Amino acid sequence: MTTTTTLVVGATGATGRHVVLKLLQQKQNVRAIVRSKERLLNSLDEILPNSSSNLHIVARLDCTEASILDLGDDELKDLTRGCDAVVCCLGHNMNFKGLFLPPRRLVKTSVKRLFHAIEENQNSSFSRRKTKFILMGSDGVANPLGGDDKRSLGERCVLGILRNLAPPHKDNERAASFIVSKKKEDNPDLEWTVIRPTDLVSDGVGTKYELFSKPQKSLFAGSSHGVATRANVARSMVDMILADDLWDEWKFKMPVVHDLI
Repeated sequence: MTTTTTLVVGATGATGRHVVLKLLQQKQNVRAIVRSKERLLNSLDEILPNSSSNLHIVARLDCTEASILDLGDDELKDLTRGCDAVVCCLGHNMNFKGLFLPPRRLVKTSVKRLFHAIEENQNSSFSRRKTKFILMGSDGVANPLGGDDKRSLGERCVLGILRNLAPPHKDNERAASFIVSKKKEDNPDLEWTVIRPTDLVSDGVGTKYELFSKPQKSLFAGSSHGVATRANVARSMVDMILADDLWDEWKFKMPVVHDLI
């Protein structure tokens, strides 16, 4: 298996930590931007006990302790230089500060800066490196390129309320819109996908998953009609990084992830 280097942003989040651990278990190099390396290591232990003390796992982990918005452009260029993939699992904290106070465009601003850093590295290199960019979204974010089934009136009303009253949802929509504006012909060496999990659940180690080209259920359908464990969402991301055939199938698209029952 080819050894890759992946930058993970949002690595201490509920899904990001799974991405980090799965990559390390596959003996891949991981760079992580985190506020606290200790918190990340502790979160890895929560998934797999004693993993943080296993040198066969953590020896390939390189952490930068910072908030991504506090890093300068040159620092982001250094962190993305030499990366085969960048995974963004950033999200807003589900409390009053995270929902309603700045930074309200955390995800879009971070994605935009990461794209700029990657392209700056590509433009300054004699040998351009192809980079995969994976953004974690949700199936409540419509594909700006079209292709999703039209939502019901009730669903559209709910999404409209979220868009206007809950900044995180609008931020995720803006981030997706920015990414899909990056067409293959503009830069064939920077490829992207937006992974849209259906109803997320934290419990479960994850086994198998399915990818769909569009949402498979109503927003009101509930978990009985499909869920996505965070472990499986992370597995889909890691599989795309390591399996070029899977990547080629879903690049420049916004697949929806469901657990395979």
